[in-house]
Amino acid sequence: MKFKHAKPTIVEADMTPMIDMTFQLIAFFMIVTNFDQTQADERVKLPADKLARPPIVAREHEIVLNVGFIRSGGEITGGPYVFYGGGDNIRIADFEPRLKREYAISKKQFDEKTTQDTTIKIRADSDVPTGMIQELIKMGKDVGFAKFSLVAKSDDGQQ
Repeated sequence: MKFKHAKPTIVEADMTPMIDMTFQLIAFFMIVTNFDQTQADERVKLPADKLARPPIVAREHEIVLNVGFIRSGGEITGGPYVFYGGGDNIRIADFEPRLKREYAISKKQFDEKTTQDTTIKIRADSDVPTGMIQELIKMGKDVGFAKFSLVAKSDDGQQ
């Protein structure tokens, strides 16, 4: 009796379940990710307040401004800055042109009422003088914005 030599076949694993599982994990992490924190800047140390609470209803249109100091080894260097966009650090006194640009962009995207209803959410470091924040709010009002919100950290760590 003659035996034929068959070439060994390579067994390949079915990758379909692995791909399905990967997409399920991606969808899960997208759902549980807190997108509110994506606009937060680590350089801003929010003041703590026992009355601070998150808004009941999320705002539809808001512009987040992170105001704080550049710290070197825990020491504050320079005056308070608005940490803006792509790594720009702009002094509060020099920030009005950027607010005008934000207002113009909002006006092009939305109608006049929606632009005026846009909330400026200010995340200010606890060491920033109150007068500087008032100056920033005044600039926003001069530009055309009407709603402002200050962010503080509650005792349980929520913003």
